[in-house]
Amino acid sequence: MPPPNSQSGTARRRAGFGHSPNLSRAATGDSASADRPFDPSDLSTYCDAATESEGDAYALEPLDSALPGEIADSAAAGPFDFASRLATAPDRPGVYLMRDRRGCIVYVGKAASLKARLRQYFAGQDERFFVAHLHHILGAIDVVVTATAKEALLLENELIKQHQPQFNVKLKDDKRFLHLRLDTAQPFARLQVVRRPAKDGALYFGPYASASAARQTLAQINRHFQLRTCPDSIFANRTRPCLEYQIRRCLGPCTLPVDRDEYAGHVRDVALFLSGRRSELVHHLQTRMAQAAVSEDFERAARYRDHVKALQVSLEQQNVAQFDRTQALDAVGLYREGARVCVAVLTFRQGVLLGSRGHVLKDQEWPDAEIVSGYLQSLYDRGHAVPDEVLVPVELPDAEVVAEWLGDLRRQRAQIDSAAVPRGQVVLAWPQRGPKVRLVEMAAENARQVFEDQARTAEKRQAALAGLHKRLHLNRLPRRIECYDISNISGTDPTGSMSVALDGDLAPREYRTFGVRGLDTPNDFEMMREVLGRRLERVKSSGWPLPDLVVIDGGKGQLKVALAVLDELGLAGIVDVVGLAKARAQASSDHGESAASPERVFLPGIKNPVVMPQHSSEIYLLVRLRDEAHRLAITAHRSRRNKRTLKSKLDGVPGIGEAKKKALLTAFGSLAGVRTADHAAIASVPGIGPELARRIVALLRPTVAAVSPDQPPVMTSPEPSII
Repeated sequence: MPPPNSQSGTARRRAGFGHSPNLSRAATGDSASADRPFDPSDLSTYCDAATESEGDAYALEPLDSALPGEIADSAAAGPFDFASRLATAPDRPGVYLMRDRRGCIVYVGKAASLKARLRQYFAGQDERFFVAHLHHILGAIDVVVTATAKEALLLENELIKQHQPQFNVKLKDDKRFLHLRLDTAQPFARLQVVRRPAKDGALYFGPYASASAARQTLAQINRHFQLRTCPDSIFANRTRPCLEYQIRRCLGPCTLPVDRDEYAGHVRDVALFLSGRRSELVHHLQTRMAQAAVSEDFERAARYRDHVKALQVSLEQQNVAQFDRTQALDAVGLYREGARVCVAVLTFRQGVLLGSRGHVLKDQEWPDAEIVSGYLQSLYDRGHAVPDEVLVPVELPDAEVVAEWLGDLRRQRAQIDSAAVPRGQVVLAWPQRGPKVRLVEMAAENARQVFEDQARTAEKRQAALAGLHKRLHLNRLPRRIECYDISNISGTDPTGSMSVALDGDLAPREYRTFGVRGLDTPNDFEMMREVLGRRLERVKSSGWPLPDLVVIDGGKGQLKVALAVLDELGLAGIVDVVGLAKARAQASSDHGESAASPERVFLPGIKNPVVMPQHSSEIYLLVRLRDEAHRLAITAHRSRRNKRTLKSKLDGVPGIGEAKKKALLTAFGSLAGVRTADHAAIASVPGIGPELARRIVALLRPTVAAVSPDQPPVMTSPEPSII
């Protein structure tokens, strides 16, 4: 724990929370102090000091008068004593952080009364699986008091995201889902796919669990609503309409006199479509169709008619008229087999099922209610649109607190997006009868389907690994497979790559590339020796995991090099290694289509390669892994080569880096656009300024730039290759 305060025997660290409302001190009577937001990084810094002074005692006293947002107290260093910890716990709402004996956070929980919650642990009233092990692993419990239970919920959610404790319910994958962004503040807005929503005033729709779903929606919108698709830099510098205009998928605002009010109407239609208010959109389009027909603009009326037909077909396919169709609703379903759980959510807007998402969670021996509560917090905190009502499959003990948090979250997002603030609270309901029970059952059926699909996929992957283990006579099951490849052109910019498969599935987060340092001549064998040696040395130096199987892209020569590296590092016989030779086209005697030789696997000590069935799961996994390594190596090699050979004349201007160069090219479209721009236009680009603009003009148009004798000369790089 932290060392004692140098001025007193006790210490209190103040913490804050940037995403919650300011915590009031009115209840404590401390009118002289200002409200303080909670910053989890402060708490992290406070807790990290624990490992620096393990021998220091930390005198503690009960702090029932602790102010909201403060760490009330912490347990003494040494063996953990639950009774002493309970005596010092305040009877206030807040969050508690359980730490193991190394000081690592293993669980974060919230409570309306911290003393009562910790008493349940002490009395053995909590039956969750990890509670029985707390006496063996627990080293301390930190406590943070808050003003209300809702603020405790907010703080708990933030701390779980930051620290990812071992025993908390959380979504294992931390990827960012796709959103569709629509900036209505632009004169001619466009719809674009983004990963991370920003607080920039634009409208964000989603998230979409798959890229294909997001891009299908984007394609449908481009087909019917005619918004521009080109980036801002191209839009600002076009001289004639593109093909999208020719096929009637864009109005051509880049060069044609498009009415801004008409275009804004298209933008509003897109917002209605993505918000799920499609019935309202159909009504608006029918009204415009009638107006166009009255004004005898029959071509426009026909376009509106086609749009209405397409939307009506969509509505007929997805209509679920079982509840109030003016209501936005999410139905949550749960399916579990032991500690493996799948939670799915169905999204309904105006009676239309817009989509479903499911997450399979492993090693979750939690009660169903706690899993659902944790899932909801993670789901909506990641950007999922908050509806009017959420249907859950079990009764949640903290339903009122979660519902209040969801209502606040929805209002905050509406204010950020400059949208109408929704009225009323979010309802968190556990339906017992009626049509809404059927919606929860439908969500549970989706959860079961996702669970079974993933289980079947996992079985196939395990079968492929078992097949590799048997066919290639490996020492152990290849749960972690690494494949290596080298890319270079005549020895220049040599680059190595490592692709990885975990439990039979590609793991892009584990991919790595290596810049070969020791060679500038074309010697693939020595390059492979360097790359493989550097990677395996990091098992000891950096704690990298040891692979079960190493796959080398190549034949006997590359395999021999890999075996030599393993022998030098003392890993021979511990790590299996094989070579995978590509299929090659064979000559055809009848001038017809050439046949391809099979993919061949070379094993150590065996002359002839192993030829596995070419359509088996085993060879498919190895080929996918090899192709990924090949793609990764080529991409990294091209990047290194481009950095070395391709330069812009702007690189010769002192003070111009990648960010400012990108800003200039975005503003003017190309280097030619920058060259023809005047001094004032260049200076107006964000981050440039008058002095930097003078240097740019002096470099690109030396005959035009007027440099006075007392101004410093413009320095340029020696003869760059100019593009």
